[in-house]
Amino acid sequence: MTQYRADRLPVHRGPAAWAAILGDYVPQAPLAQDMTADVVVIGAGFAGLSAALRVTQIDPAARVIVLEAGALAEGASGRNSGFMIDIPHDLASQDYAGGAGDLQMIRLNRLAQKFAQNAVETFDINRDFFDPVGKVNGAASAKAHAHNASFSRHLAQLNEPSEMLDQQQMQDMTGSPHYRSGLFTPGTVMLQPAGYIRGLAQGLRHCGVMIFENTPALQFERRSRNWEVKTPTGKISAGRVILANNGHLESFGIARNRLMQLFLFAVMTPEIALDALAKLGGQSRWGVTPSNPMGTTVRRIDSGQGGNRIVTRTCAVLRPGMQTTARDLKRATHVMQKKFDQRFPQLKGMQMAHAWAGHLCLTMNSVSVAREIDQGVFSACVQNGLGTARGTLTGIAAAERAMGQGSEITAFFDAESPPTRLPPQPVRQWGANAVLRWKEHQAAQD
Repeated sequence: MTQYRADRLPVHRGPAAWAAILGDYVPQAPLAQDMTADVVVIGAGFAGLSAALRVTQIDPAARVIVLEAGALAEGASGRNSGFMIDIPHDLASQDYAGGAGDLQMIRLNRLAQKFAQNAVETFDINRDFFDPVGKVNGAASAKAHAHNASFSRHLAQLNEPSEMLDQQQMQDMTGSPHYRSGLFTPGTVMLQPAGYIRGLAQGLRHCGVMIFENTPALQFERRSRNWEVKTPTGKISAGRVILANNGHLESFGIARNRLMQLFLFAVMTPEIALDALAKLGGQSRWGVTPSNPMGTTVRRIDSGQGGNRIVTRTCAVLRPGMQTTARDLKRATHVMQKKFDQRFPQLKGMQMAHAWAGHLCLTMNSVSVAREIDQGVFSACVQNGLGTARGTLTGIAAAERAMGQGSEITAFFDAESPPTRLPPQPVRQWGANAVLRWKEHQAAQD
């Protein structure tokens, strides 16, 4: 195939709160003329900027252009929970018996963390935006506590450290009496994801990478030995194209009927006043992921990350059109207000300052699409809900493949099977959303 045309562009519901709380931001000007490059990257999130950085590491003289459809960190990179994990939330072995696959994924995630840490140090990104303090799997029910106990035993078999926290320790940390127990693991990085992405972009610009915001790629087609990428305001001719647009890979006709376009929702409090902070208690910065994957993620941040606030994230919906509805957001916001009030009765009724939807992309067999799509076209897509770590890895792999390099990371993605085909519509959407709603009901306490 010599031409790929986008049939839709990203549409977001609600503000990207991680970006909003950083204060005023002036996007860089969009592309305004025709240009040439060695590599053009479509997408300036974790995958795209990691790809651009890896290309410059391999060849500092390479001409790299990155195109971002909106403003930096207004898309998925500013709409996640801000965890860069080393140990996946739900390891592959369902009985937690352990295995080589788990160890490999942990090792690769730590390579992603190391890559990001080096970028933070090289570009002097604010250390508050990349804080390696670990996280806790919270358990509010007996079933969730049993899951944590099993998880702890599995980690011990993998020689991975963890610490079981009792109810009092959880309350001392979070200020919430909601949790029965928690399992602390030390390897997770707490991000201010918008701050990290903007800092990474600033560092790349200093290295000569050109990043154009509000410049969507409308199509790219083969022109002799190069690819010509068209935007609303100019064209770029490049020998290699890296697609780092996650689920919007499908917008260009690639992997159709194989990608699950999922949305998760989140709310964030206004900055919490001093008297309310005194009532809340607990530590000023922590993160709790649910031991039940369909449960509720909660984070508390402090002034170094955008103010003393609490983020609550839950509810999922499948939307093959890659756009949520106002009704989706209204329902999720109502659910999350109840979840917040349950966890923090001392702050009950506090109205949220921000509510938003964040786009994820998954495959049924949990593989990424990180391969050569066409001659000179490479994808760094489909992060399966682990966008910050997996996105970094797919970006590295795409860059290495584009530059003729290989590593353990590229070998991992080379060995993955293709994504499996999804059930036909409307069964896919109706069935998936029915299952998601049922699992949400089962995880109501968690």
